Amino acid sequence: MTLVAFCVPTVVLSLALLVKLPTIIRLWRDPQLRAVGGLLLLACAVFVCCSPAMIARVNALTGVPNVAAPLCYSLITAMSGSCLLLIITWRSGPSGRSTATRRVLRWVTAGYAALIAVQWPLFLLADVPVERVRDLDTYYARTPFMREEILLYLLAHGVACVIACRLLRNWVRADGLDAWLRWGLKLLGGAYGLSLVFSAAKLTAVVARWCGRDADWLSTDVAPPVASLSAILVAAGVILSHTGPYLHGRWLVHLTCHELRPLYRLMRTTGGPSVPFTLRASPELRLTRRETFIRDVLLSLSRFLDRELGARAYEAALSLGHPPERARALAAAVAVTAATERRHTGTLPSAASPYLDPTVLLREIGPVSRALRRREDLAAIRRAVECGVRVGGDLSGSTSRP
Repeated sequence: MTLVAFCVPTVVLSLALLVKLPTIIRLWRDPQLRAVGGLLLLACAVFVCCSPAMIARVNALTGVPNVAAPLCYSLITAMSGSCLLLIITWRSGPSGRSTATRRVLRWVTAGYAALIAVQWPLFLLADVPVERVRDLDTYYARTPFMREEILLYLLAHGVACVIACRLLRNWVRADGLDAWLRWGLKLLGGAYGLSLVFSAAKLTAVVARWCGRDADWLSTDVAPPVASLSAILVAAGVILSHTGPYLHGRWLVHLTCHELRPLYRLMRTTGGPSVPFTLRASPELRLTRRETFIRDVLLSLSRFLDRELGARAYEAALSLGHPPERARALAAAVAVTAATERRHTGTLPSAASPYLDPTVLLREIGPVSRALRRREDLAAIRRAVECGVRVGGDLSGSTSRP
């Protein structure tokens, strides 16, 4: 249970922090990134310092019984304020914050800093001689000054969770949100909802002690797993909101490069220079170079492209049952393959057959490249063309019958 409740969320939060750390360092002036880094760092500190082993170690090193209590309460309070700072800063957008928003941020920072400052004097005034590693909240629930300190951090945490849930709910309902951001906000909303359950469980156990009843299991057995699940959702929400669009864009770039590979390899057989390989080139730059190379070679192949062959290949593809869009791509692939063969032999199309307009190919290099992967379909179309399948038409999709 200790491994699940403390170690797992610590690892997940640390991974989320490591994912965002290079961007935070590079763009330190961005208030959104600073807020994200602060929340993740404080959340990691909470689960490290609030584990029973670390609490016992801090008490032993200082020689003061239960001195880890105000440390843990201060970290939880700071993390609660950081949650609000993140949402307010995030909601203000990258274009800057208004005077009212900056005033709210200052009030939140000052308020939670004051709560942290009050917790230490309350601990010094409290009489807590017996060390309690797991159940300090309920064991000292009726102890003067310690009672107020416990109630203070629980209310600060609960109020922050309520405000965060309300802000996130209103934000999720707004129009025009990116899908990644919307799902990230939903995960964060679930995380703060679970944090509210954590506060409610702790507070219920404390109130039960005030009433002379024993509900310590809510504080020791229910609250820690709920808090760990909340931390995991926080890490997932932050990663999904901030890293999801970037990873999705990179995936689309790699996918487009992969789709263009067959046409790129075919264009390299023409004997022209290939795209220079640069180790530090970004995926976007490599994609741009590949697209430019393909279009340049297609322009040089324009005098070897045969419109008549393309028209017959298009009608053959239609006769074989391919839909018009795929038929156009397959016909263009057949025409481009034949053009590369003519270039090797130096044979031009017949004078009666005008050259194929390359502008269609330049716009649709993606579908043409995907069509080159369908080797069986291309072979069937070429066989049909060689056997005299000719109904008329062209690569633009129009058909004419004699």
